[in-house]
Amino acid sequence: MKLLPDTHLLLWAVGRVARLPGSARDLMADPGNSLFFSAASIWEIAIERSLGRPGFATDPQLVRSELLAQDYRELPITSDHGVAVDGLTFIHKDPFDRLLVAQAMVEGIMLLTSDARLARYPGPIQKV
Repeated sequence: MKLLPDTHLLLWAVGRVARLPGSARDLMADPGNSLFFSAASIWEIAIERSLGRPGFATDPQLVRSELLAQDYRELPITSDHGVAVDGLTFIHKDPFDRLLVAQAMVEGIMLLTSDARLARYPGPIQKV
């Protein structure tokens, strides 16, 4: 199965593995699953870090390097993803999370999240 962890899960995967929910840890450790990270998550980390937001102190380049070292595949942002955002109902305010939902829908990748509100979107989303 193709998996796209949201930004918080990615940050926990590279720096605070103990914070990962057990179900996420199991799915992400399963060698039968392919792991992806979105360019949107790296962008979000960079913006939140520059704003001094708690939990985003990690250098986005280090996060990207660590994810690539752990065999994650990078998912670029395309115009198809942008168009898909337009079709989403306004359940969640965070534009980065909305883009992740759109990417999961367009690419047929299971979005993993611990955010109950984000998990309310239809499509390939699993709350962990």
